[in-house]
Amino acid sequence: MIRAMAVSEERGVPAWSVRLAADLDAYDQAARNLVGELTEEQLNWQPAPDSWSVGQCIEHLCITNEAYLPAISVAVREQPDSPVEQITPGWFGLWFIRSFIESSPVAKRAPAPTKIRPTAHVGASVLARFLAGNESCRELMTRVRAKNVNRIRFWNPLIPGIRFTVGTGLEIIVGHERRHLLQAERVLHSPNFPR
Repeated sequence: MIRAMAVSEERGVPAWSVRLAADLDAYDQAARNLVGELTEEQLNWQPAPDSWSVGQCIEHLCITNEAYLPAISVAVREQPDSPVEQITPGWFGLWFIRSFIESSPVAKRAPAPTKIRPTAHVGASVLARFLAGNESCRELMTRVRAKNVNRIRFWNPLIPGIRFTVGTGLEIIVGHERRHLLQAERVLHSPNFPR
């Protein structure tokens, strides 16, 4: 929360940037709490053969962010400044977030695209990779907060032919983290989780 308070004191910082930076800060701490003291066995334990371990949930987020962030970065290059206070996804972006990203009873459970599936065994370095990815996301948000994130579009690196606004992409990244950190937390609280 310290970072979010420091960001909000800057003049002209859009509300969306403050909100998403605070969410990323909270998710950094959540990941530290989830992974920090786990053994390699615990990090890789799966509640069922077709379910992901805590480590796989975190690695999936790393891989996804490593795909999304460069695509967004390319899209905003040399775009004129025209900041907006809030992110307003279009109907398709909103439908996508509600259907596939948000953790809710109406969200669809779809298999992850092959490009972003985690490996079978995850090492302890996954936490540092996750934290570094979130820092890269905060840096990107700092660079794009003067842009009109509701108008600039980027090609989705995972679903060919689909374009989202930069704002929608940032909402997807942050919402996706919330979804899979909650999934990792459920794994940690499974009755058969090795203690």
